[in-house]
Amino acid sequence: MTLPGAPYLARDAGELRLEGHSLAELAARFGTPLYVYSRSAMRDAFQAYERALQGRRHLVCYAMKANSSLAVLQTFVQAGAGFDIVSGGELARVLAAGGDASRVVFSGVGKTRAEMRQALQAGVRCFNVESASELDTLNAEALALGCRAPVSLRVNPDVDAGTHPYISTGLKGNKFGIAHDQAVAAYRHAAALPGLHVQGIDCHIGSQITQLAPYLDALDRLLDLVEEVEAAGIPIHHVDVGGGLGITYTDEMPPAASEMVRALLQKLDTRGHGHRELLFEPGRSLVGNAGVLVTEVLVLKPGQVDDGGKNFCIVDAAMNDLMRPALYEAWMRIEPCVQRAGVVPHTWDVVGPVCESGDWLGRDRRLAVECGDKLAVLSAGAYGMAMASNYNTRPRAAEVMVDGSRVHLIREREDVRSLFAGERLL
Repeated sequence: MTLPGAPYLARDAGELRLEGHSLAELAARFGTPLYVYSRSAMRDAFQAYERALQGRRHLVCYAMKANSSLAVLQTFVQAGAGFDIVSGGELARVLAAGGDASRVVFSGVGKTRAEMRQALQAGVRCFNVESASELDTLNAEALALGCRAPVSLRVNPDVDAGTHPYISTGLKGNKFGIAHDQAVAAYRHAAALPGLHVQGIDCHIGSQITQLAPYLDALDRLLDLVEEVEAAGIPIHHVDVGGGLGITYTDEMPPAASEMVRALLQKLDTRGHGHRELLFEPGRSLVGNAGVLVTEVLVLKPGQVDDGGKNFCIVDAAMNDLMRPALYEAWMRIEPCVQRAGVVPHTWDVVGPVCESGDWLGRDRRLAVECGDKLAVLSAGAYGMAMASNYNTRPRAAEVMVDGSRVHLIREREDVRSLFAGERLL
């Protein structure tokens, strides 16, 4: 059986290992719940984009909302990545990790004036603007600072990415971007504002996309607009095709990054736009299969299955540690860190201790486990720690990065006292 995250994640003599490091041993050393990441897997995923774009003007901007831990950002800084951010806090993280603001694109539907000022003063490469009113606000802030804001308009191409409705962003019913039929007027407005400098065009149609067709449809619609906008006398210097490429959680077969890039470049060339700089904003495809969440079995609670009951495997990780199953009903593979001989497998719902019926990590999983065993939730590098919370006053997990023979603790486990350190009694 090939595991998501291969070749860096593999089973050796019954033990699950990431870059050769036993997950069970890491759990014993650092405690659970524990996020563990492969640095090599992240670098390799990034290099797949870079190799495919060799010889073309481009910038691959890591969409850091997928995983914003400083050591993860540092890995991509050192690899030569740019960054796609959606908040002032994310900009601060990029800079703290050694990133360069001139390689940052600032997306998001609701940027505050303070965030705009912060980004202008830092010197971000471009603002991906998502509404006409945002153009006016950004213009005012730029003029107040005595500068011009570089802008790209995020266009909503009304393309169905065929993904979960919560992570679909390119349909006319979504909150994101400027409607396709309003885009030319928005560009005319932007070009007329003295505090703005039009740089490019942008779209992002969703996440966990496993087919090429939606990308090609969206690019066709973007290029139609580029031609209309330039016919109106407004130059477009770059085309940003966003991110959203899916990964394998179970049996999905998304295209490789190289395949997607090759198809998009061919489309650009065919339509006479091969000279344009191309931007990408991958997130999940860079980090998703580079990480796992390790958790300990606390309680095995058999039910009366014949009467419609469930067998519950209660672990110490919960929806506050990994929100995807509860939020999206996402399926994520769950594997024992050490395969047990002589233990009869049963079908379990793997659930956490949080006081919600929605607190589950996996349903109907065939597992041979006993109390105290460690389980690994695979493909947890994206939207795991980044979405973690302190619900039920639960400290967030520790994080570890493995890098060849080295193991780095990149985030200490939170202390309960720190969770209410900023609060005050009356």
